Amino acid sequence: MAIAYQQQVDDDTEFALWKIEEQAEDLYNQLQLNDDEKAFVENISNGKRHLHWLGTRVLLRTMLRTDEYINCQVDDHGKPYLVSLPYHISLSHSFDYAAVMISRKSPVGIDIELVKEKVERIASRFLSPDELSFINTADKIPQLYACWCAKEAVYKCYGQKEVSFMDNILIKPFTFEPQGQVNAILTKGGIENDYTVGYLQYEDYMIGYVKG
Repeated sequence: MAIAYQQQVDDDTEFALWKIEEQAEDLYNQLQLNDDEKAFVENISNGKRHLHWLGTRVLLRTMLRTDEYINCQVDDHGKPYLVSLPYHISLSHSFDYAAVMISRKSPVGIDIELVKEKVERIASRFLSPDELSFINTADKIPQLYACWCAKEAVYKCYGQKEVSFMDNILIKPFTFEPQGQVNAILTKGGIENDYTVGYLQYEDYMIGYVKG
């Protein structure tokens, strides 16, 4: 399977989706891994987690258009980074899809989620009463997912632990469309960062993406 969807955000930034239809062995054979990575893959060698890890790495390699070894590490906050290539990256996955966002100049964040009705039951855990007040009844489920994916993308872009979706990230009121933007504000301590977050409904999934 090749890239299923790709979007150029600006001259330096893009994201793509990979539909994972391969067997794990097929994905594995497209990668170059060091001994630690091989051991990690062996340790998770079953189920979706295995396919997701392999799928995001295959997509990253495809987007970077290189056959060389890609040294992708994770920092103390859980944010992935490239040791020797000049890109900021963000990785996500959900069920049959892997998602990768890259930028030469700025931190990025991406999230993909399969849209399910159950989000309505947990909405009050990640949205404040003010945020819930602008959710449109007709588009409730996808709009809730747009909010969740936007907050997750901001969290990944910011790249620090101990950020509360409820208390530290605020989504400004917006009218839901299948593709659009939301304004989000992250406040923590003395920090106040404004973000313009894109979102996209793709098949049965919602994607949120942001550049810092």
